[in-house]
Amino acid sequence: MMLTPRQQLILSAVIEDYVRMAEPVGSRALAKHEEIQFSPATIRNEMADLEEMGYLTQPHTSSGRIPSQKGYRFYVDNLLRQGHVDRGAGAFLKDFFTKRIDEVEQVVREVSMMLSSLTRQTSIVLGPNMYTEKVRKIELIPIGAGRAVAILVTDAGHVENAHVHFSEDIRVDDVEAIVNVLNDKLVGVPISKLRSNLYAELAEELSRTVERFEDALAVLSEVCQVTDREETVYIGGAANVLSQPEFHDVEKAQSILSLLEQGGTVTSWFPKDERGLTVRIGAENSVGALQDCTVMTTTYSLYGHPVGHIGVLGPTRMDYNRIMQILQYTSAALTEFLTRWSTGI
Repeated sequence: MMLTPRQQLILSAVIEDYVRMAEPVGSRALAKHEEIQFSPATIRNEMADLEEMGYLTQPHTSSGRIPSQKGYRFYVDNLLRQGHVDRGAGAFLKDFFTKRIDEVEQVVREVSMMLSSLTRQTSIVLGPNMYTEKVRKIELIPIGAGRAVAILVTDAGHVENAHVHFSEDIRVDDVEAIVNVLNDKLVGVPISKLRSNLYAELAEELSRTVERFEDALAVLSEVCQVTDREETVYIGGAANVLSQPEFHDVEKAQSILSLLEQGGTVTSWFPKDERGLTVRIGAENSVGALQDCTVMTTTYSLYGHPVGHIGVLGPTRMDYNRIMQILQYTSAALTEFLTRWSTGI
């Protein structure tokens, strides 16, 4: 059954009051809203109908109503008024990204803290995923005693390094030859292709060019191995869970905090094949501990391809409109930052 315009107005007002106050909302409180020109009796009748249809619930007989998960879903899908991120948050985000000259990992880590501060919820940032990036540069820095550090930089500014062991009598020109071959063959190559046929092609090229073939092969092996890591997870404001009235139940809060400590588990909350903003409310989340939570996520990109996710975890009682706008703004700004970084602008 489709809700009438009056029911939609009342449902929206209940949700927005409950998000702000964290207390059941009564008909008298709604009657004070300027945009609701109905008597308390009319509002009570509409709230009773909304409860019967499953959009509202009544925690106690004498109390007001609170939104159900079905009510939140209808609100997100149909009632949110699209707008711009609020002026304070927008200025903060713009200032954050326009001044960034750091490594990408540092920026992504700080984004997680920034989001938790702005939303007062727990924020989660994944990536950027190296698998979709391309090789930008490879360096080899000897550190003595037959050892060197191999450094790989991607087009997203991601930096990985690994220690390599050489024959102790390797010559400087051999080291230079290895670096030259790797850069000549690998710059611009997607990380995903390093372990395919390209590995065999490089091994053949190195055997023709470098006298110490075994040393060259060791470098190539290490360069490939640094890309075989799990997706990095950055979590900001995990303790914000404890500040929410819904999670004053110690067991409920502990179960969520325990999940956040398991980085590999957190990555499964993000839809891998979806772009743009997604909102999973309560039971729409497959993880049992998140049945009273909303997980809101979106992607950020490089050259049109998603390379990571950002998200916010909180109770179903959250400011959907504001947080959605903050996530969308952050996604666009992080995408722009990665583009500027990769092109050296």
